[in-house]
Parts: sequence; C-alpha cells; structure tokens
Amino acid sequence: MLTAAVQTFAWLACVVYSTIPSFWIVIHPRAEYWRSRLRSPYRVLVPVWIGLWIIVGAATLPWRRVVLYRTGWGWIPAAALLLAGFAIYRYSSQNFTPAQLGGVPELQRGPRTQRLVTTGIRSRVRHPVYLGHLCEMCAWSIGTGLAACHVLTALAIVTGTIMIRMEDAELEERFGEEYRRYRDAVPAILPRQNWI
Repeated sequence: MLTAAVQTFAWLACVVYSTIPSFWIVIHPRAEYWRSRLRSPYRVLVPVWIGLWIIVGAATLPWRRVVLYRTGWGWIPAAALLLAGFAIYRYSSQNFTPAQLGGVPELQRGPRTQRLVTTGIRSRVRHPVYLGHLCEMCAWSIGTGLAACHVLTALAIVTGTIMIRMEDAELEERFGEEYRRYRDAVPAILPRQNWI
C-alpha cells in the first residue's frame, strides 16, 4: 500500500510537470513581446508559472488521494519509465547548453547566437525534454494509480500538443528551411526506431 508521502510527492510532481506546456503556451505566441522587455521576462513568467501550480494543485486537491487501482506490479513499468525519463534528460543535456534547456534563447533580447541542435538524441526526436516529462508523469500515474495523476497527465498531453505546434512554428520562423527539413525528418516526441 502506498504511503501518503509517496502519493503526495507523485501528485505534486504531476502538478508541476502538467503546467510546463501551459507555461510555454504563454511564451510562444508572444515571443517577440517577451524579447522586447527591458527587464527579464522571467520576473513575470516565473510567478505566472507558480500561479499555475497553485491553480492546478487547488483544482486537483480533492482527488489527490483517489486511487483508481492498487497493484504493486504497476511499479515495474513505472520504475522503467522513471529511469527512461532520467536517461532522456541526461541525453537531452548533451550538445545543449543550460540556457537552451531553460528557454533563454526564446526570450533573449537583442542579437543572440542561434544554433539548431539536431545531433544526439535530437536526431531521433525534436523535443526530448518533453518526452522525458511525459515518461515521468506516466511513471507516477501508473505506479500510484492516482486519479489526479492520470488526469494531469492527460492535461499535459493536450496542452503539450498545442505547445509543441507553437514551438515548432517559432523555430521555423527563427531557423527557416533548416528547421523545416529537420521537422520533416524527425518526429516530435516518439522515436520511429531504436534511438539511444
């Protein structure tokens, strides 16, 4: 039987992960606006993201202990997904700067060095960090059986799909034909074949 601490941790992890696409949906349609700010846009965006945590957390709070099923066997695929998520994060950081991982080029004001990274894990999936997030959310959902985690994972898939389309449009604007060729050759999230 799951402890209350594990359930709470899983729920909170899913609350945070589920709001990542919404955070970026706030940014991508108005990237030029955020870049034009004299002060760092993160002064506004980070509190907005924390506000999203509070809203999503409050909305799912009543269901944070509702268990759809109970099985210890669920932790076998959950452990595999957690490990896969961590491995994907590790591979995602190769050939990618911490600034790129944090979205700084999307929000950087003035002239900036831009480079499209299409090597390593990004030669198999365009958005590996989001794949890592999905693995983590699925792991917590499957392992705990919590209704709130399943709902938050579904929310992240829906908002993530919208956000990836917006991000792809922005990257196409930034990198042009180079990105169009890359997008046509490499899937967004799920690799077509062996990828590591």
